[in-house]
Parts: sequence; C-alpha cells; structure tokens
Amino acid sequence: MEEYIADSISERLGGVNFGKGTGSYKFAVIKDAKARARRLKPDISLIDMGVGEPDMPAPPEIVDVLYKEAGKPENRFYADNGIYEFYEAAARYLEKIYNVSGVDPAVNILHGIGSKPVLAMLPAAFINPGDITLATVPGYPVLSTWTRYLGGEVYNLPLREENNFYPDIDIIPDDILKRAKLLYINYPNNPTGQTATKEFYAKVVDFACRNKVIVVSDAAYAGLTYDDAKPLSFLSVEGAMDVGVEIHSLSKAFNMTGWRMAFIAGNSKIIEAYGAIKDNTDSGQFRAIQKAGIYAMNYPGITKEICKKYSRRFDLLVYALNEVGFKAAKPGGTFYCYVKCPRGTENGILFKSAEEVAKYFIEEGLISVVPWDDTGAYLRFSVTFEAKSKQDEENIINEMKMRLNNLQLVFENGK
Repeated sequence: MEEYIADSISERLGGVNFGKGTGSYKFAVIKDAKARARRLKPDISLIDMGVGEPDMPAPPEIVDVLYKEAGKPENRFYADNGIYEFYEAAARYLEKIYNVSGVDPAVNILHGIGSKPVLAMLPAAFINPGDITLATVPGYPVLSTWTRYLGGEVYNLPLREENNFYPDIDIIPDDILKRAKLLYINYPNNPTGQTATKEFYAKVVDFACRNKVIVVSDAAYAGLTYDDAKPLSFLSVEGAMDVGVEIHSLSKAFNMTGWRMAFIAGNSKIIEAYGAIKDNTDSGQFRAIQKAGIYAMNYPGITKEICKKYSRRFDLLVYALNEVGFKAAKPGGTFYCYVKCPRGTENGILFKSAEEVAKYFIEEGLISVVPWDDTGAYLRFSVTFEAKSKQDEENIINEMKMRLNNLQLVFENGK
C-alpha cells in the first residue's frame, strides 16, 4: 500500500527517489559525530562552538509583556497579515536604528512568522519556471530551495576572501541576467561575519535598476555589530525602496529565536505580492507575540547589551584562534567567526575538506564547529556558546585553545 504514496512524491522532492539519496547533510554529519564522541568520551565535556542561535532567553521584560497580553480576549483572534501597531513600531525602529525614513506602515511593511517563512514565500510571488534567483554562497539556502521547488534556477554568487566576502555582480553572464528575477544578499553575513557598506548597497541598487532585478536583503543579523561597525540597512540607501525589500528578525537582536517574529519592509508592490501569498499560507503570528515584539523594538538598548557580551567573547575567541595558528579577525557583525581550515596535522593527517576538519575536531578534541566548503574550506566558530559568567567564558575559550593545541594542527603559514 505504501508504494503508491512513494510514487506520488513530487519531483521537487525527488519523486520516486525521495529518501534514497546517499549524500549526507553536513549538519546531520556533525550531529552524528557529536553523539558518537559523547558516547566514546563521556567524561569530557563537549565545547559547542557551532550553535547558530542566542545562548540566552529573551529578557524578562519582553517575556512579561507576552504573559500579560496572552490572556487578553482581544488577542485571541487570527492576526492574518498582522496588527497595525506592530507595523508602526517596525517603521519607528527602522528610522531610529537604521535612519530609514519614509516607510509607510500601511503599505511598506508586513510581518512574518520568523524570517524563514518570508524567504520561502517570496519566490512564490515572483518565480516562474525558468526564472533565476541570484544567491550568495555560502549562506542561508531557503530562498534558493524554494526557487528550485517552483521550477526556477539558482545562479550562485561566491563570497570569496579576496573580494572581502562581497559578491562579484559585475561578471554575471548576460544570458543569466536576462532571466534573473531575484537577488538574495545577507549582511551582516552568515557565515563570514562581513558587514555591508553604503557603497556596496548603492552598487546593488544600480545593478538592480539596470537589470530589472528585485533585491531581497536578509537582515537577520543587522542589529549585531561591533566596535566601529554601525547597523546599516539596505533600505537606507537612495533608490533601494524602488527595487527591493529587507527582512528583519527579532530572533538575534532580542534573543527571541523561538518566538518566530519578523517583518519585511520595502517596495509596496513587493510587499503586496508577498502579502497575497502569506494570506493563503498562514493566519499570522499570535497577537500577544507581536505586542511583545513591539516592546522589544521600542527598547533597542536590549540589543546593545547583547552586543557587548558577544563583542567581549569575540575578543577572547579571536586571540585564542590566532595563538593556535588560525588567521582570525573579529567580524563586523553576526555572532560568527569564519576562518580558513588547517591543512592537516603534525602526525601526517591531510584534510580534504572543512567537513573532515570539523569531524576531526569533534572526535579528537570534542570541539564542535560548522564546516563550509562552498568557496574553499572554512570553519565557522560561534560566540553563542553557553557560559554563565565572564569567568566561565574565559575558562571555555582557554579549554578550547588547549584542546586545539593538543590536536597539533598545521596551517598554510607553516605553523
């Protein structure tokens, strides 16, 4: 009886071959390696530097708003495409933090149940079979995945160190540009930690105008910047509202990851098209969560405190990595440090990929990181590891450094 179900699986999921692939998703590989290492070395704690979400819950004051609003009768209804007060707060937030003016809450903003569903829905509004999405890699794959689901194609734009982790949009072939509909960018960037400049965004606007491409700016980490890097929005650049939208998430900036609260802002026609898809996909986020989001955006000082902690941890992490032999630099944003892999070990092991390095780190040092092999072999270290105090942070980084030294790594620079 199950055969007809297997035969009915859509081609976008692989059709009759669904579930039969031999390739392993890298996060599944790392998860399995972590489980195996814990079984083999139960007396040694695993240092998890691969976590991609905040290590702390939302501040008590945000939780308190949810608590008070959750039981109010007026909040029990479907929110559909959102409550207007949330959009007003989002418009104020964009102006106060990112100097984005002229945003009309009624036509330039809609909410999302997290930024992931927003990215998934946008292709349905614009991609027809044969259309192309231009997407930076390495990066978050959702927009690309849904482009392919809908019969579109994806043209990857590598983020290379020699280009300061910006895409080279000047060398895209003409035949690709003729079919390109969407351009996906993400700054501050996951996993490289690079931040955007106004000059880069201006170049993107000019590119979009000349080639009639819609820009989707994923600003999930926009609030997390350090030292001299200031929060910057794509929408703050002249002409951006004419060609694109930006997606903001409350997950990273306010430790509200599991709350699933985001908004998309920008060109009114793009917002309207997204809204039409959303209206037929979900019934909106719980109103009480939206009201907690309003409180969060009205108190951006919360994000500043979060950034202080991550900045302090980055200073410790970068110093330790450089002591071991990596070429690490403090990123301008996100909570990730992106470094080239070692080429092997002193006892003769040669690594062929970042995934091999990550597995070796777990199995031999009980250190978990995320591997990226899209544009060379790189590792992503996160500063969202769990630590209860500043002393705890120092202890964890020092322990990580000792374990890395014990692995006797060899780098391109000879160390």
